[in-house]
Amino acid sequence: MPDRSFLSWPFFEDRHRDHAARLDAWCAAHLPIAHGEAGADVDAACHTLVKMLGEAGWLAPTAVDAADPQPLDVRTLCLTRETLARHDGLADFVFAMQGLGTGAISLFGTAAQQAWLERTRGGEAIAAFALSEPRSGSDVANMETTAVRDGGDYLLAGEKTWISNGGIADLYCVFARTGEAPGARGITCFLVPADTPGLTVAERLEVIAPHPLARLRFEDVRLPASAVIGKAGEGFKVAMSVLDTFRPTVGAAALGFARRALDESLARARDRELFGAPLADLQMVQGHLADMALDVDAAALLVYRAAWAKDRGAPRITREAAMAKLFATDRAQEVIDRAVQLHGGDGVRRGHIVESLYREIRALRIYEGASDVQKVVIARQTMGG
Repeated sequence: MPDRSFLSWPFFEDRHRDHAARLDAWCAAHLPIAHGEAGADVDAACHTLVKMLGEAGWLAPTAVDAADPQPLDVRTLCLTRETLARHDGLADFVFAMQGLGTGAISLFGTAAQQAWLERTRGGEAIAAFALSEPRSGSDVANMETTAVRDGGDYLLAGEKTWISNGGIADLYCVFARTGEAPGARGITCFLVPADTPGLTVAERLEVIAPHPLARLRFEDVRLPASAVIGKAGEGFKVAMSVLDTFRPTVGAAALGFARRALDESLARARDRELFGAPLADLQMVQGHLADMALDVDAAALLVYRAAWAKDRGAPRITREAAMAKLFATDRAQEVIDRAVQLHGGDGVRRGHIVESLYREIRALRIYEGASDVQKVVIARQTMGG
């Protein structure tokens, strides 16, 4: 039984505790059933999970309700990601990308653009966030994709890569250089439906924990001015606002993976015998379990501090989000590595939950700002730069 004592922390309200309990019960009943239904086809599994989560109402927190717009509740996003990740990494991925993919529309979209949100919240459409490029990852100012004015339209040209949901998404929020100013100040965000002429999937990318990823190519993609999300030239602000909101949720997903690894390790230590006694009787094993529990609680405090601060109205949580993302993902990697060690050969056996967690966690230390970049962000914020 996973530890739920953290839900009594003052970061949460009763509605958060109720949401976490109901989602946990739903996950226990439905996950990871979708994988068995879809077989080894990750695209099909994602479509199944989007539909399941949408129909059950669990995608509602990923985007604002155009009929009753309220700010995105970051604590609910984090609790959902933590719970889903503890049960099923692909379900967490699906939820996360619906939120990240529509974040720009939720925060800056027009009423017409926000018409998409009813479909993404209901699981009827899949969203994607297209920021990274072959030569521009964490360094957004180095972006090379361009959008040039052509009469009343824009012509979008260039490539994006490592795009989650690439190839299966129905809409992309794409960032391109429009040149109003040098560097990061001359970037604009666009809403690009997947069937727009000139948009193609140049390559599908395979990674150690299977997820739908792709390199996208844009060849003179014609977009109306109404496709601009926010204001022209303010795409960097849009991107950073979205990442500020969703970066703590990456830490929450890592926290979910770490909690599952700790739970599996506790069960292993109680049930497995070594030299005629349970593993749990060995002081060295107890030391590992203590370190794991410490890392989990410390990560949770940082994650939910950041989420609470954002929900309390902080305009930016750059420092808090960076700390949460960095610490939670790095420490989850260590927790899961210890879990693999405690499981011995089973820990590296294909299909074992601990082996799956080992593959799932690694990417979280890279995407949405790699660990080393988070250290730079924290240092600059701490120095007041």
